[in-house]
Amino acid sequence: MVNRIRRFRPDETEAMAEILRNDGVISVVTDTVYGVCARMDSLAAQENLRELKHRPADKAFPIMCCDIAQIETVAYVSEQGRKIIHAFMPGPVTVILKKREEIPDFVNGGLPTLAVRMATSDALEKLIRAVGVPLLMTSANQSGQKTCETLEEIELACPGLNGIMEGKPTYHEASTIIDCSQEQIRVLRKGPVSEEQIQEVLTPEGRKEDE
Repeated sequence: MVNRIRRFRPDETEAMAEILRNDGVISVVTDTVYGVCARMDSLAAQENLRELKHRPADKAFPIMCCDIAQIETVAYVSEQGRKIIHAFMPGPVTVILKKREEIPDFVNGGLPTLAVRMATSDALEKLIRAVGVPLLMTSANQSGQKTCETLEEIELACPGLNGIMEGKPTYHEASTIIDCSQEQIRVLRKGPVSEEQIQEVLTPEGRKEDE
């Protein structure tokens, strides 16, 4: 018999935030796929998330922030990165940015960069603001397995969850990953935002001349 995990409406912000503030792990709906999340600033919360996913210790989690101001509290945003963020966020993209020195090493395994997304719905933005810190956010599944496509699949794959936000993704496809940590922008994973769209944002003058 499937273990029924408590489900929350997207507007039940405070109840979900309370779980996260207490180092719990919940599933939420993003624009791309279903995700599971925990508060960024707690090692105990990260360990709970890692145990739930059976995620290797050397694999860092992406971060989801409520807005660009919060992104700038955890990472350095280059001019090129700012163009990408303004053009496509909130949206189905993840940007790789240089981590700020004050962010604890446990957040991303001591790497010099962070993979960052921006909240893709009002419900997620309100949840992050209520928790008070960015969230570690990754796909709802067991590490290395197919991403869950329904709430019932999430219950089966992640029975240790403390709650599930109701809703449905828009794209049903993982985000485009764009490395903005170096001078040369690179697309590390193809997704809903194409390389052509990215180049148009980065080189609008050249695009107009070609036309």
